[in-house]
Amino acid sequence: MANNAIANMFRVKELRQRILFTVVILAVFRLGSILTIPGIDPQALTNYFDSFTTGNSFVDYMDFFAGGAFSNFSVFMLGVMPYISTQIIMQLALIIFPSLKKIAQEDGGQKKVNTWTRVGTVFVCLIQSLAVRVYAASIPGAIIIQNKAIFTIVIMLTVTTGTMVTVWLGEQITARGIGNGISMLIFAGIVARLPAAVWELIRLVQSGEINVVFVIVVFLMFVGIIALVVYEQQGERKIPVHYAKRVVGRKMYGGQSTYIPFKINPSGVIPVIFASSFLTFPLQIASSLGPNVRWLNKLANFLTPSGIWYNVFLVLLIVFFAYFYTQVTLNPSEIAKNIRENGGSIPGIRTDKMEEYMQKVLNRLMLPGSLYLAAIAILPTIIQNLFGFPQSISMLMGGTSLLILVGVDLDTMSQVEALLKMHHHDGLVKKGKLRSRNL
Repeated sequence: MANNAIANMFRVKELRQRILFTVVILAVFRLGSILTIPGIDPQALTNYFDSFTTGNSFVDYMDFFAGGAFSNFSVFMLGVMPYISTQIIMQLALIIFPSLKKIAQEDGGQKKVNTWTRVGTVFVCLIQSLAVRVYAASIPGAIIIQNKAIFTIVIMLTVTTGTMVTVWLGEQITARGIGNGISMLIFAGIVARLPAAVWELIRLVQSGEINVVFVIVVFLMFVGIIALVVYEQQGERKIPVHYAKRVVGRKMYGGQSTYIPFKINPSGVIPVIFASSFLTFPLQIASSLGPNVRWLNKLANFLTPSGIWYNVFLVLLIVFFAYFYTQVTLNPSEIAKNIRENGGSIPGIRTDKMEEYMQKVLNRLMLPGSLYLAAIAILPTIIQNLFGFPQSISMLMGGTSLLILVGVDLDTMSQVEALLKMHHHDGLVKKGKLRSRNL
C-alpha cells in the first residue's frame, strides 16, 4: 500500500511538479546557508567556534532555526525569523488599532498588510544585521575588509537581502510547492543538522561523557513524544450542525446534518515557532551587543536558552500565541454568522448563543492543547539538565524540534493526500488506519 501511494505521488503530474519544485527550492536554501558573507574569513569562524568545548549556547540557539547558517555567517544567517517577528507585530497591531483592521478588511487590504510586513521585515533585518556586525568584530581575525564603514554596509545589505530572498523562497514553496513554505524552510534546517547531532551524540557516548543508558531512555522518550504528538494532532471536538430544508425555485436544499471539527490544538506548531521567534530578536541583540553594553549583557545572561527565565517566558508566549493565533484564524463570530445565513443551527443551542457556545468549547480545548505544546517545548532544557546533553544536541533532538518536524510532516502529508484524492488515487494512509478522534 505504501509503495503504491509513493508511486502515485510521481504519477500525478501536478503533485510530481510540486514535489520537485519544493526539493529544488530547499536545495537553494541549503546552498545559501553555507555561503559565507563577503568580507568574513570562514577559517577564522571555524577556529573560533571550535574553541568552545561545550558549545556556544547563543550560537546553538540561532543555528537551530537557521539550519546552521548563523555559525557559518552565511547570507541566510537570520533565516525567516525576522519575517515571523514582523508578522507577529503586524497581527498584534491589527487587533490593537481598529483603523488598521478596517484597512485590512477592505478590497486589497490584505495585500497592503503583506507589503507593510515586508517593509517592517527590512527594518528588523537592518537592526539585527548591525548586531551581527558587532558580533563579527568580536571574533579574532573574522573580518577581512579593514574599512569599517564599507564592511558595515556590505554585511547589512547582504544579511537583509538574504533574509528577504529566504522569505521569497518560502512563499514560492507555498504557492507552487508542497506545504507551508516558511515552516518547510525551518523543517529543512532542522533535518539537515540532525545527522551531525546524532554523530556527535555517538562520539560523546564512545568517549564516556554520556551514559549509554541515558541515551536509550531519552530515545524511548522521544518515540513516546512523537506518538503523543501524532495522537494529539488527530484529536478533535465535533460540533454538530443541522441545516433546515429550504425551497429555492423548484428545488429543495438543506435538511442535512454535518459537523464543525475543532482540533485540540487548532494552531498546530505555529505557537512554538512564534514564541521562539519573538524571543530570538531580543536575545540576538543582547548577546551580540552585550560585551559592549552592561545592561544588555545582563539581559543576555537572563535570557540564556538553557536558563529558567527563558523557558518561563517561552511557556507563557506559547500559551498566549495558541489563543491569539486560534482567534485570528478560527473566529467563532464568523462561523456562527455563516451557519445562520445558511439556515443552520447547533442542536440544543439557541441561535443567538452559538458564538458564545463555540467560544466556550474553543477555550476548553485551547488551554490543555497550549499547555501540552509548552510542556514539550521545554523538554530540551530538562534533558540538558538531567542527562548532561550538550545544548546543540538537546535542542535538535528535543521537544521544539519534534513538534516542528512532526507538525510540518503531518500538514504536508495532508496536502499530498488531498492532491492524490483529487486525482482519484489512494491516499498515503490506508482508509481506517488514521482517524480523527472525537472528544
